[in-house]
Amino acid sequence: MADIPDELIALECTAEAARARLAGLTGDEYEAQVRRWRAAQDAVQAAIGAHAEATGASRTDVERAVQQAVRCAQEDPAVE
Repeated sequence: MADIPDELIALECTAEAARARLAGLTGDEYEAQVRRWRAAQDAVQAAIGAHAEATGASRTDVERAVQQAVRCAQEDPAVE
């Protein structure tokens, strides 16, 4: 897979951080954080789709490469 743009990696990191912030939340705080996480994930998916279309790469391959780049670079933020 070709190089993954830093923008995609940053978006995925933002989404992962938003997911990690769900830990320990309940009620309205949890619901608000879920909305932030989903918005961040939607942004990641849109950027992955645009990159795949622009480069002619498989969307699945781009998504896998982004996730691998992020997860290899850091520990799971939910564990910290």
